[in-house]
Amino acid sequence: MRPRRLKNEINVVPYIDVMLVLLVIFMVTAPMMTTASIDLPSVGQAAQPPAQPLEITIRADGSLSLRDRASGTADRTLARDELAAAVLDAQSTRPDQPVLIAGDKSVKYEVVLGVMDELQRREVKRIGLLVQPTGK
Repeated sequence: MRPRRLKNEINVVPYIDVMLVLLVIFMVTAPMMTTASIDLPSVGQAAQPPAQPLEITIRADGSLSLRDRASGTADRTLARDELAAAVLDAQSTRPDQPVLIAGDKSVKYEVVLGVMDELQRREVKRIGLLVQPTGK
């Protein structure tokens, strides 16, 4: 009698059976899944026009200025420690007024984030970045 030799083969038939069962399950359940719908607001539903923003401008030399678009005042140059108090004072009459930060192209991003962080620590609401779209 000869001794039995070991086979180095993997039987893949059970794996194929499992894959076919999963395929059938996914084919049956896919049409039953519902897709999410998002209700986007339309322009006609706006209750009031948005408030004119406060604009903080960071110039190339690092100086800061504040312009209140709602009151139409000219740019007011401020020190960095005065900025948050001036913004909070301007927002005291209009708490929903957004604040936009416009940084010069040559200003480091770190300076812009520092101004934004200072405003957020002082609990200024609705802060955004002002950008200029590229022309085509």
